[in-house]
Amino acid sequence: MNLQEAKAEVIETFSMFDDWLDKYEYIIELGKNLPEFPEELKTEDRLIKGCQSRVWLDARREDGKIIFSADSDALITKGIISLLIGVYSGRTPSEVAGDDFAFIERLGLRENLSPTRANGLASMIQTIKKLSSNE
Repeated sequence: MNLQEAKAEVIETFSMFDDWLDKYEYIIELGKNLPEFPEELKTEDRLIKGCQSRVWLDARREDGKIIFSADSDALITKGIISLLIGVYSGRTPSEVAGDDFAFIERLGLRENLSPTRANGLASMIQTIKKLSSNE
């Protein structure tokens, strides 16, 4: 599945839920399904700055693709980072760094988060882009 298809799939999935409580439940489920994040990777340099919760993000290269893994100590935040890495992990660094992340706006996610979570979302996106352009 290419990047555009992955983003379209997330938008379609979100559109199946009528209210935001159901969407939040879905986001929390995404976080619960996030693969285990090794304790030794929970280091200061992997913490995303600007998030109220603690969010760790790791990026590594594999066959020319960037592979993300992440964890958070807060359920909704863990779900949000899971959503992002679900779309962007396994892509080329240039695909990720060059994307506008506009599908997030189509989800209505930012305006349905508290201001501190919305800032955290912006920090997650910024960090994913930065790690992709550095890789």
